Amino acid sequence: MEEIIKFLQDRNETISTMESASGGFLASSITNVSGSSLVFKFGAVTYSNEYKIKMGVDKSIIDKYSVYSLECAKDMSLKITLFTNSTYGVGVTGKINDYDPSNDFGDNATVFLSLYSKKDNKYYTKIVKVKNQSRELNKILLKDEFINLFKENIINQK
Repeated sequence: MEEIIKFLQDRNETISTMESASGGFLASSITNVSGSSLVFKFGAVTYSNEYKIKMGVDKSIIDKYSVYSLECAKDMSLKITLFTNSTYGVGVTGKINDYDPSNDFGDNATVFLSLYSKKDNKYYTKIVKVKNQSRELNKILLKDEFINLFKENIINQK
């Protein structure tokens, strides 16, 4: 995560997160890095459909594709970018080996990551199959997948 923070600092760019499945773990991982206050604008944990919608996620996307979809993750990443006027926004939604009676659809071990770049008006996405029994280990896996997504598509492309 240090490399991402340094990259953002060097370019005077910012990042914000809207997380569901990861429960704020990405925001916490970012803010664990010294100097992150220069680049991290805001983190929202929108565990419920209600608060995803209140943060701007289009209800019609949830209705059509479900809250557990790449389309929802992409809209989360876009809406948090717009809400905070950040350079990059991250959206994370899915299930970490858990049944959700409020949203009875989707694979119980699939998480959708989306990184939106306002500079490029482009989404970078990844579908992650969680494989650990521990929620904590799965959140670490998601953090690592986010780091790889950012490095491959943003840092290594500059």
